[in-house]
Amino acid sequence: MEHENGTGVTEFVLLGLSQTQEIQLFLFILFLVFYSMILPANILIILTIQSDPHLGSPMYFFLANLAFMDICYCSVTPPKMLADFFSHHKTISYGGCMAQLFFIHFLGGAEIFLLIAMAFDRYVAICHPLRYASIMSREICCALVGAAWTGGFTHSILQVVLIIRLPFCGPNELDNFFCDITQVIKLACTDIYVLEFFMFFNSGLVTLMCFLLLLISYGALLVRLQMGNPSKGMSKAASTCVTHIIIVFIMFGPAIYIYCRPFQNFPLDKVVAVFHTVVFPLMNPMIYTLRNKEIISAMKRLLSRRALERAIEGS
Repeated sequence: MEHENGTGVTEFVLLGLSQTQEIQLFLFILFLVFYSMILPANILIILTIQSDPHLGSPMYFFLANLAFMDICYCSVTPPKMLADFFSHHKTISYGGCMAQLFFIHFLGGAEIFLLIAMAFDRYVAICHPLRYASIMSREICCALVGAAWTGGFTHSILQVVLIIRLPFCGPNELDNFFCDITQVIKLACTDIYVLEFFMFFNSGLVTLMCFLLLLISYGALLVRLQMGNPSKGMSKAASTCVTHIIIVFIMFGPAIYIYCRPFQNFPLDKVVAVFHTVVFPLMNPMIYTLRNKEIISAMKRLLSRRALERAIEGS
């Protein structure tokens, strides 16, 4: 059975994180516990921001969207990874592999553009506080989020359209637990030099440029805050900027390691891939929350209100 692009490969074999059964069981329990704890916490963040009128500022609007993107992102690879821990022959169909490629880069690209939108929000709040409400209106915020989704889609579809045209006629083993461009294009039985350069630019250099842009932007904002009059509001703004910088490093670090180098296998690839696709995305909103007293207080109010409602219903 062949695909329209002439490939004879109908599925790819995933070698996974480990071939040892004991290690696979340990990793399954570890990731399942992590996933079961952090995923509901991200959902709670979204519900809290949506239900609390005190969290109506653009910063929280963007945070809720970031949490939603991270939930979607962590629904692409971890479910199959967990299921494959119990499979001796780990495979993924050709269509499933292309779908993973698309959604990983679609959601990852959208997150990068959303982080840029969040940096713009902090710039307006710090440099133009009197015009903040008029500039960062709900319409503008929705437009920025829409632009982030559009940017992620464009980034991803360009890569997938080129990859599905490649012929795969023999080797089909991927030394990983999911499909990504760095390994899939290496299996094509054709010259991929030009395509690899395009992927390096589209995923690697673009990521690096966005990373440097965000670092320079937040660095300039912190310098401006340090030069201003010290106050509680300025201290809070500086703390928010520091939180954003932490997220930028967490988000971009693994991506730069994976895509800003020749597409070859290195010993740390699987470890970095786990943090990039499973751990860090779910941790992003949590880091924002743990450093934000307003969200923590709103969460407590929401949980107390739900508990009270259940107690009333039970009586």
